[in-house]
Amino acid sequence: MASTGGLVPITRAFLASYYEKYPFDPLPDDVSRLSSQIRSFIQDLIQGFPPTQGESLLIQEADTQPPHKMDENMWKNRENIEEILFLLERPHWPSVLQQSSTAEVAEFATTLGQLKDKFQATLTILESFQSRNSERVFNTVMTYMPQDFRGTLIRQQKERSERNKQAEVDALINSGGSIRDRYSLLWKQQMDRPMEEQRQRYGPPLYSLTRMVLFIRLFLSLAWLRFEAFKLNRLQISVLEEAVDVYTTELQRFINFISEVFANSPFFISAEDASMLEMRKNDEYKEITVPAGKSYEVSLTVESINSYIAWDFSLVQGKMSMDIGFSVEYTNNGGEKTLILPYRRYESDQGNFSTCMAGNYKLIWDNSYSAFFKKALRYKVDCIPPVLEESEKGSERNEVEE
Repeated sequence: MASTGGLVPITRAFLASYYEKYPFDPLPDDVSRLSSQIRSFIQDLIQGFPPTQGESLLIQEADTQPPHKMDENMWKNRENIEEILFLLERPHWPSVLQQSSTAEVAEFATTLGQLKDKFQATLTILESFQSRNSERVFNTVMTYMPQDFRGTLIRQQKERSERNKQAEVDALINSGGSIRDRYSLLWKQQMDRPMEEQRQRYGPPLYSLTRMVLFIRLFLSLAWLRFEAFKLNRLQISVLEEAVDVYTTELQRFINFISEVFANSPFFISAEDASMLEMRKNDEYKEITVPAGKSYEVSLTVESINSYIAWDFSLVQGKMSMDIGFSVEYTNNGGEKTLILPYRRYESDQGNFSTCMAGNYKLIWDNSYSAFFKKALRYKVDCIPPVLEESEKGSERNEVEE
């Protein structure tokens, strides 16, 4: 079992710092251009042949922004690729296309086969990525599990869970469930991992690709049902080919990129690094105005004793020298207040102290004594959690047990 001594789970501050090392090159303009062209082809198809209820629901989904969840978008891409592969299988082509043997149809059939190959290759890459990522997370967790019966039980539990999930999917397929039904079940079985920093950084390009593949699927679905009345022209086929090429290339590029990001991302970081990142995040001074007769407060919630609360402030001076009252107080869960730093008036001050109690600490700048002068305050406040060595953690646990 790997030791977690001196380690803490990754923080959002760490992720922001880590992701800065991995900028994703923007999607080419072709993604939005081709998506718009495919959407205009869809509009042409439904103008001459009104959509069914099922098609209307799909159109509504295509015109709605995808959910802002990375995992769910990955599954949405898988679902739409499988739906497209279903449509590209020869038995599911329009009957007129299956029965015709002209040179033009033969050329179109070759194109469809090439599109199918590209989607199949992309689906394989996507499935492999999801499988590897899930296994990586599980193996990382197991690294920090005791290598005794507890680790064995967790592995057995995972295997049993996977068998039960697969049994659910098999039962759905055997009962005639559609591809959409299957992916609704697959998504329901997933653990939603809300990673806000990841969404903000890498979500938008993935959402654009999700919409693009849905447009492609919708276009093929509508075109197949209207093929006799609205035969695809060369421009539409050319745009479809280009759209599939751009989509599959860009999704594969995104998957390869995000695979590298995930593979190099640590599960834990040192408590020292976490503290330094928090300090760096709060490194910028803030400036506020405290009106005459008023006060200004900053509240800090401290979860661990031996945390450090630090401050640095000064007044922006004009022609006259100004000061401001400053004090620090502690409030316990019962609402009882204790003065930590007595009230005193300062032009500027730096200080810190180690907390001996968890709870709420309030830093107060007081200008209530001034009847006329507002104060321009420039300040910085940090709350730095304690760093415990493994030996200290062990002694703490022993004290609790005793």
